Amino acid sequence: MERIPITKEGLARLREELAHLMNVERPKNIRAIEEARSHGDISENAEYHAAKERQSFLEGRINELKTAIGNAEVIEPDNGPVDRVVFGRTVTVYNLDTEEETAYQLVGPYESNPEQGKISVTSPIGQALIGREEGDEIKVRTPGGLQEYEIVEIR
Repeated sequence: MERIPITKEGLARLREELAHLMNVERPKNIRAIEEARSHGDISENAEYHAAKERQSFLEGRINELKTAIGNAEVIEPDNGPVDRVVFGRTVTVYNLDTEEETAYQLVGPYESNPEQGKISVTSPIGQALIGREEGDEIKVRTPGGLQEYEIVEIR
């Protein structure tokens, strides 16, 4: 079984979501199914079918979270010198094509959220950044084509 890197905060968020689904959402959905069943014939009962679909979604997400938590390996961000890009670091890169600077924190795949500046170490950009130093230029093949970046700052 492959271990997946995650921060302590990321693991806590997964556990919180799992607890919420199991202790709040699942019981609420069970009550909705019981309520819909009490209305009689379930073959044409839209409320019942919607609650059963919700139950399927909830159980799938619960299983996904249990697997993610089981495979998670908490990695503390290195507090040593910031001369190289490692897990947990925030890296500012300059896109040589668009002339834009962007900062990314390298996190595990379960925490990735590019809109919040968090990218997975397993993403194409994340993989290209690992082990690099300030001033290094990298080329990354992305779905949008080949991108070229310069590492401006590591913190």
